[in-house]
Parts: sequence; structure tokens; C-alpha cells
Amino acid sequence: MGAESLRARVVARVGRLLLDAEIDTGGGTLALVGPNGAGKTSLLSVLLGVLPVERGRVEVGAAVLLDTARGRDVPVEERRIGYVPQDYALFPHLSVRENVAFAVRSAPPRRNVVDRAARAERVDAMLNELGIAAHAGRRTQALSGGEKQRVALARALSVSPRALLLDEPLAALDVHSRREVRAFLAGYLRALSIPTVVVTHDASDARLLGHRIAVLEAGRVTQTGTWDELAARPASRFVEELVASARGGGGGGGGE
Repeated sequence: MGAESLRARVVARVGRLLLDAEIDTGGGTLALVGPNGAGKTSLLSVLLGVLPVERGRVEVGAAVLLDTARGRDVPVEERRIGYVPQDYALFPHLSVRENVAFAVRSAPPRRNVVDRAARAERVDAMLNELGIAAHAGRRTQALSGGEKQRVALARALSVSPRALLLDEPLAALDVHSRREVRAFLAGYLRALSIPTVVVTHDASDARLLGHRIAVLEAGRVTQTGTWDELAARPASRFVEELVASARGGGGGGGGE
């Protein structure tokens, strides 16, 4: 588990929704759950820097990415936040290797990826780490859902991000693949040394992937804690239903 934490306190207007939320990953993986329309994906967009805010502060460790009080707003491309969208957003006409290489090539220059050889080495390292080196030459449209997710994760991590955001990473998978990929992702995220936010509507995903859970309802965080803390003292009807769905073996809530 990483020593750093992603912390954010932001206020943003998203259509009719007033997003007024505060989160802290605590240096590990924070599962962000909430009913449909609660603002989960919008909060990720704020963290990435693609959605403007009225006021707020976003920081990862000592790096301040946003501080409206001081007029600081680091551009998206310089925030170094890895992002895996729900649909993975892979280039279907490119191979697995080319998808990851595109991210490495497009990233701002840093010491570990300054030349072609170093970039190629970085791509190979990520393909091996995510267990997809054998698929390096395949087009992504020929991959299974779980394989696509690993490619998207490799692409997001290939640029050495300071934080990682995953938006419904298991939603597109069938039941069998979901269990398999969830187990892999849970272990991988635990070993990852960067703060991570995982948006999910599924109770089992939240319980197994997040070492802490933040509940977002109508744009506000209504409860934060471990799964056991939420289960022992649910602060809302939504949390009660989320806990009950996990006991029943299903998912809870709804995606945004």
C-alpha cells in the first residue's frame, strides 16, 4: 500500500447537480459508490482536471494539482493521473503493444522514458507486469473483456502516474469474467504503490477492491469507512441496501 494519499475537497456544478464532496484515499484504494446520478464519474472528471470547479483543492502527496484559493490549476496533461474509463477507450485498429506505446509516446518527457529504447522497455515492462505480453501483437478488438481491461490498465500505468482512477472497471464483464478479473484486480491494487479511486455500483466490488469506501449521494459524501464500519452503522438507506445486496450475493445501487 502506498504511503501517499489523494485528497480532494471540491465544489462543482454539473448540470442540475451540485457536487460538493471531500475524499481521501488514505494512501490505498478508495471505492467510490453511490446511486445513479450521484456524481461519481463527475468527481473523477474533476480529479482529472477535465471538469471545471467553482472552488476546491486536489492534492496527491505533496503535489498540489488544484487550489482555487491560490489560483493554481495544473493542466490535465501535467497532472499525471492514470485513468481507465468504463468502456476502456482502446484503439481497435491498433495492437495491444501499440495502444500502450501510444500512451508512453504521448506523455510529457520524463527521465525514464526520454528515448525510443527507454519507451519500448517501458511498454514491455507493463505488458509483462499485467500478464498480456503474449497478446502484444493482437488487435484489441479480438481480446476478451478481461484482457481489454488489462491493456487499459497497462496503458494508464505506463506513464508512471501519481494516482489512478478506475471508472466501473468490471461493469462490462460477464459473471464468470467478473469474478476472475475482480480477484486479479484486488490483488494487483493492494500491491500498487499509488493512491487509487475505483468507482463501482457493485457491493462485492466495493468490499473486495476498496480498503476504504466513500458513499456519494446527490453530490455529497454521506459516509466513509471500511466495509465493516459501513455494515455496522449504515448512515443512509442506500448504504443499508448496499450491505444487504452484498450479503445476498448481488450488486447494489446503480452506475452513473
